[in-house]
Amino acid sequence: MLLKQFSNDKTIKNTFVLHDKHLIEGVLIPTTERMTACVSSQVGCSLTCKFCATGYMERKRNLNADEIYDQVVLIDKQAKEHYGIPLSNIVYMGMGEPLLNYNNVLKSIDRITAEDGLNMSYKRITVSTAGIAKMIKKLGDDDVKFNLALSLHAANDVKRNEIMPINEQNSLAALAEALKYYFAKTKNPVTYEYIIFNNFNDEIEDAKELARFCKHVPCKVNIIEYNPIAFADFTNAAVDKTEIFANYLKKQGIITNIRRSRGKDIDAACGQLAVKEENK
Repeated sequence: MLLKQFSNDKTIKNTFVLHDKHLIEGVLIPTTERMTACVSSQVGCSLTCKFCATGYMERKRNLNADEIYDQVVLIDKQAKEHYGIPLSNIVYMGMGEPLLNYNNVLKSIDRITAEDGLNMSYKRITVSTAGIAKMIKKLGDDDVKFNLALSLHAANDVKRNEIMPINEQNSLAALAEALKYYFAKTKNPVTYEYIIFNNFNDEIEDAKELARFCKHVPCKVNIIEYNPIAFADFTNAAVDKTEIFANYLKKQGIITNIRRSRGKDIDAACGQLAVKEENK
C-alpha cells in the first residue's frame, strides 16, 4: 500500500503499488449496514466511458488473480483495524473492465470464496460490467454464483453511444439477448446501475425507456448520483427530478434504490478513480 486517504464519511481510498511500479486504487466503504471493498481489475481501462475518470487513462495491463485477491485481503485487514468489522461485501467496480480480465477475475473470486481464502459467500460479491455481450453469455455458460451488475446509464442506443463507446459494438438489443441467456443459465437477477445526469438521462421518457429494458430479465435498479471529474462537463441531476425518476420506476414494480455517493471529497466515489501519476 502506498497511500491512504480518509473521507469525511469514513470511506478510505487506497493507492496500491504493484511489483512493476504501476499504481491502482481500491476503496473501503463503511456504512451502517455493510463493510464493502471496491477493487480494481486492471491498471487503467480501455473503454473510454465519458463520465469515468479511469476511462481517460490508458490501459496498461490486466491484474493477475493474486493482485486482485491481495487488494481484498488488505482492505479486509483495514476494515478490522479501523472499524473492528470484517468485510461483508466486495464489488468489482474499481479501475478497469472486469470482463476484459475474465479468467483472473474468476480465479480471484474462487480464492476469495475458498475455505482457506476468505471463505466469503458468492452472494456477497458483485462484478460490474460496462456491457460486453459475449462475455455476459460466457458468465452464463460458466454458471457463475456471484452477482452481476450492468452499468447501463441510458436505455437508448443514441444516448448510450454518446457516453459509452462500447455500446456501438454491444447495442442494447445485443445486451438484452445476452442477459436473457445469462438469466436462463444462472437464474440470477441482474442489477442495473444508472448514473443520472442533469438534462441528459433524467426525464420521464428516459425512465420509460429504462422500465422497458427492465422487462427482459428480473432485475433491480440502482440510481447513482454523478460524481464530477475534471475531464467531463456532466453535472448531477436535480434531487427532485431524481426522486420523480425513481418513483416512476417503483410504480412500474421495479425495485429501485437511490445510491448516495461515498468518498466524493477524496475522489473515491463511483467514476472518480484515476491514479494521477499514471494519468500524466
